[in-house]
Amino acid sequence: MARLVFDLDGTLIDSAPDVRGIANGILAQLEARPLTLPETRRFMGEGVPTFVERMIASRELDPCLTGQILTEFMRVYDTAVDLTLPYPGVPQALESLASEGHRLGLCTNKPVNPARAVLRHLEMEQAFDTIVGGDTLNCRKPDPAPLRAAFDRLGAGTQIYIGDSETDAETALRADVPFLLYTNGYRKGRGGMTCRAAFSDFAELPELVARLC
Repeated sequence: MARLVFDLDGTLIDSAPDVRGIANGILAQLEARPLTLPETRRFMGEGVPTFVERMIASRELDPCLTGQILTEFMRVYDTAVDLTLPYPGVPQALESLASEGHRLGLCTNKPVNPARAVLRHLEMEQAFDTIVGGDTLNCRKPDPAPLRAAFDRLGAGTQIYIGDSETDAETALRADVPFLLYTNGYRKGRGGMTCRAAFSDFAELPELVARLC
């Protein structure tokens, strides 16, 4: 049986509408132009500090506001769950993989508390044996340490990482583990990523995992 570690945002869930809501609430207070959904998805993937930096740069705001904006963002992040949905077929795929005896983990750049909050809201938290967030260690993906920590917590077995972005592909490459790419997430481009296989439908995932075990 395998140890399967998933990315969260852009892989299992589309959280961009909620993240956009937080960002635009802050930008409205600063009388700045709101983010679009494509911008929001483009800025996501490398943790909240990087998202805030990109948001500030895109609206030509004073970089001195970074700390203030980051604090406000984190203040409401745990409750920003109402617009987030799992991608089609995700709950069924997770259930199928677990029933086959695979151990499931999560490695995300989202902080642990917001990650757990949205998973509880979607009734998905119980699917995972471990969750490593962007604040679990003193580094974030694409550093391979968080991914390695997630695998270590899952015990023995084949290692497979499932994600959606360039950050995920680089993390898997640096950790030297097979990578499965979900193609309907938040990746910035359409090529240049090393993966063992790509899929657009979560119904395909159990079979892809079986081929690697």
